Amino acid sequence: MFYLQYINELIMKKSLFYCSLLLLVTSNKLTAQWPVPFNTILPSIQDSVTKKVLASPKTYRYQLVYTQIDRDQNGVPHFTNYTLHADPENYFNPASMVKMPLAFLAMEKLNELNQAGVNKFTTMQFDSNYQRQVAMYADSSAQNKKPSIAHFVKRAFLISENDPYNRLYQFMGQGPTNQKLIAKGYTSTKITRQFMGYTEDQNRHTNGINFIDDKGVPILKLDPQYNKDSFQFGAPILIGDAHWNSKDEVVHAPFDFTRHNNISLVDMQKMLQAVIFPSSVPKQNRFNIAETDRLFLLQYLSQYPSETNYPKYDSAHFYDSYVKFFFQDSTHAMPKHIRVFNKVGWAYGFLTDVSYVLDTKNNIDYMLSATVYVNSDGVVNDSKYDEETVGFPFLNKIGTAFYEYELKRPRKHQPKLINQVKQYEKRNPKDTRPSILNADN
Repeated sequence: MFYLQYINELIMKKSLFYCSLLLLVTSNKLTAQWPVPFNTILPSIQDSVTKKVLASPKTYRYQLVYTQIDRDQNGVPHFTNYTLHADPENYFNPASMVKMPLAFLAMEKLNELNQAGVNKFTTMQFDSNYQRQVAMYADSSAQNKKPSIAHFVKRAFLISENDPYNRLYQFMGQGPTNQKLIAKGYTSTKITRQFMGYTEDQNRHTNGINFIDDKGVPILKLDPQYNKDSFQFGAPILIGDAHWNSKDEVVHAPFDFTRHNNISLVDMQKMLQAVIFPSSVPKQNRFNIAETDRLFLLQYLSQYPSETNYPKYDSAHFYDSYVKFFFQDSTHAMPKHIRVFNKVGWAYGFLTDVSYVLDTKNNIDYMLSATVYVNSDGVVNDSKYDEETVGFPFLNKIGTAFYEYELKRPRKHQPKLINQVKQYEKRNPKDTRPSILNADN
């Protein structure tokens, strides 16, 4: 009996040894295939979960885009891009990432409307003009209780609320949104739907909108829009082994993402770069935004919920690193000398972060974008994903590795870096209003 037990234990130990050896060999082969500088940065990560993800690019569908920023003797930034598995054909669901280009386009549209009295703070009223459309005449989270582009941008960026995206989508219209982004060179773009469970036809229709002044007098009326253009979706995008459908039924077949929103990781990082450093990208890729509006976007891409008075989010639940995935650790805090200008998205097991990181203490800045798919049971749309155990830890470890690499990376010129945002808000300690604890995001 004891002899058999000894033999079994010996076999088990040998099996574990060979499995570990196989994983090490596989990992070493993978490391050798990684391009510069990924082959230096990624092997520094010792976390077992992250190693497992990095060793299985097909399972976790991860993509990375890393941009080094070096300044010349005049302080002018120069950008060098590196990618790993970044492929427009390798689909990931952008989820809330689509809020970023919609915010940029909304600011551009305001600038191009060039209507006296209409700006990002002007009150808006949304009518209901088609099936299932929802009117909007008030916003309880705003200081003046009224909807505006400025407040939608705040809510979309600070904790990634969904309804502001829908309203920005309605302001832009489905057709102009896609036409403008493609014309700017972001050819991977297909923004086809709101976050309202609409049919394809209902997503093509958008609400009529009125801009009114402080006395309620109409300034500008925008008619309802309908997108007549067709989308070229290409090959079917089928992911998973099974999925839950809209009737709460399990379907034993992959989930079809073919007609869902779609933007490549490279395009999204370039969009962010185009707003933070407009002159660094070709003119075609830029957004025609007034400078005050551009700085407003930068403020709320990087401001924390705990600093913001309107909306007044509960800072314990919506902590400072809530939408800063690369810096989201157990402390939930952000270093005071670091600002992250970014947008994140999470849905269907996909987690994505597109970031510009600025450290004004150590005088480093860089861009980092990543997406990963964490759905070990293979069932899509069941709200059971490995975000807490795999996704968030992976992005945090990746973010830490690149940050530490940047701290040590030699630079020929090291000018003093200054945040373009001159001042952030400060939460009023005497404000006794209830904090917002729940939000659809």
